[in-house]
Amino acid sequence: MTIANPIDTRADGFTLSDQDFEAIADFAHKHFGLAMSSSKKPLVSSRLARRLRKLNYTDFKSYLKELNGPNADAERSELLSLLTTNVTQFFREPHHFDTLRDDVLPPLLEKARRGDRVRIWSAGCSNGQEPYTIAMVLKELCPDVEKLDVKILGTDIDPVVVRKASSARYSADELSQIPQKYSGYYKIEGQDGAIRDDLRALLTFGVLNLIEPFPFKGKFDAIFCRNVAIYFDNPTQQKVWHAFQRSLNPGGYLFIGHSERMSGPAASALQTVGITTYLNSPAGGNT
Repeated sequence: MTIANPIDTRADGFTLSDQDFEAIADFAHKHFGLAMSSSKKPLVSSRLARRLRKLNYTDFKSYLKELNGPNADAERSELLSLLTTNVTQFFREPHHFDTLRDDVLPPLLEKARRGDRVRIWSAGCSNGQEPYTIAMVLKELCPDVEKLDVKILGTDIDPVVVRKASSARYSADELSQIPQKYSGYYKIEGQDGAIRDDLRALLTFGVLNLIEPFPFKGKFDAIFCRNVAIYFDNPTQQKVWHAFQRSLNPGGYLFIGHSERMSGPAASALQTVGITTYLNSPAGGNT
């Protein structure tokens, strides 16, 4: 990676040299798929300086050595949290959930009632609002869905947000984002609240890095991966889109973020059927 601006960036008494920034950017790209241009240097310097101060490091080179050490998993997770922003909310980009309710779920529920399995994946689920929104829409359409073989998987690369999602606990402000018609699916307890247990039973959460091979044997009927690929460069985006397409059943749906665009080999097999909504080839061919 070539850095255009040779001027050192200083924050909280630390100096992030061009060489150190390149090393951090290369590390983030290799391990997380993140693409960081030189314009991100002040942000990276500011956020990492606070972390270095907390860990009593005196320079960025010592921190980089820690990241490459044998027991660095926890600190790598901390770095990822510093370099990314978990912005999410219940029913974010509501047109996707209208499509889910009206077009995607009815035939899937018919399939489930015939005894078949239905699987929906929220990739990059952050704090869990997206998969719980999916569960609310599903439960509203099919009150006895727990009797069927229908499951929702939520994954994220950051174990901290995965733990938050698994807890199913949110502030009253976060829960206020949920439309009134779905208010029965959670309970407010003081300043926060919790998602109902029957909805939680539909979900499984796990840590997963999208730039690594997916570990799944079965395929999915719908995949939500919204506002995650914006952190990737174009080759990484194309690789991830292709992996999603190959993980979908014929006729399965892929939902991506409003600022993201489909590209690469997956684009030939995914048909646009709505705003940032794609249908996998019903013929079942994988590109």
